[in-house]
Amino acid sequence: MQIHKIIQALEQFAPPTLRESYDNVGLLTGDAAWHCTGILISLDATEEVVLEAKARGCNLVISHHPIIFGGLKKITGSNYVEKAVIASIKNDIALYAIHTNLDNVKEGVNGRISDLLELRNRQIILPKTGFLRKLISFVPIDKIDIVRNALFSAGAGQIGNYSECSFQAEGTGSFLAGEGTNPYAGQQGSRHYEKESRLEVIFPSYLERGVISALKASHPYEEVAFDVVELQNQWDRVGSGIIGELVEEMEELQFLGRLKELFRVPVVRHTELRNKTIRRIAVCGGAGSFLVNRALQLKADIYVTGDMKYHEFFDANGQMVIADVGHFETEQFTVDLLYDILAEKFPTFAVFKTGVLTNPVNYYI
Repeated sequence: MQIHKIIQALEQFAPPTLRESYDNVGLLTGDAAWHCTGILISLDATEEVVLEAKARGCNLVISHHPIIFGGLKKITGSNYVEKAVIASIKNDIALYAIHTNLDNVKEGVNGRISDLLELRNRQIILPKTGFLRKLISFVPIDKIDIVRNALFSAGAGQIGNYSECSFQAEGTGSFLAGEGTNPYAGQQGSRHYEKESRLEVIFPSYLERGVISALKASHPYEEVAFDVVELQNQWDRVGSGIIGELVEEMEELQFLGRLKELFRVPVVRHTELRNKTIRRIAVCGGAGSFLVNRALQLKADIYVTGDMKYHEFFDANGQMVIADVGHFETEQFTVDLLYDILAEKFPTFAVFKTGVLTNPVNYYI
């Protein structure tokens, strides 16, 4: 199997277009045309992980964090980034990163944390805008179902938990077929009026090429009239963080104890307790201080994240508890998530989870 087939499966789950603008995702070293000998999954692609991949006979490392984040002006092995890059190139091991695009899909990093906490009634804390498009086309009435079904098959028509959503209105279109045409109806040189349906569907921007191809392939006209309109609607399946509810409310100290157990941490940094029960939980894997105000607006009882700075704890303002369990700790289950995606897609292929602990933070208890 070529590496690009594996990349394709990952990017169907978390398209690169959903990444944050500052991010660096995708294939960082290596060649997508290489035949893959095995996959090693890790949170970080350090030199030690690359050498582990070599020892296991894997020539593809898939990591959550991109080892190349900013520009590299020298590759001399003077730091951990350069050492990892040198090791990957020297040993013909491809490095692939799937970072904020995996954070931003509802079933991604934060979805896995929500599974761990058994949250119900989940919603994205900060949904994305500008990622939805509306396709409008005009179809002969007798062909409307053929075109509509083709668009649905291409991924159009999803709104929240509803699929196959469309709008249809009837009217009359006109055209005059010129020289060299082969019109579906009417004749060259004569204006023709055709009963048509206006068909509208919504789709995510990364599906645009496939949706338009499906429209043209299924539409009976030689020249298909259509509009693609960028929408500013929030997309409730894509964005930062997740908020949901526990099946049963818990005491604050009981819930903090549960965090220690589930995330396997020796300590949880948190704001002052409010002496209230916990029911509504906001989560964000990695560094999540940017969502504190939004979690407050959504009436979270507690916000679970990592990398909170001293002054950022004040932002809770006594209205909720902030619990910092660590950057690595909140994202550690991403390895399992990626493993499950690949194991389902390629059940007979060699996929491994790293045995290297890449967390640079240690605790003295």
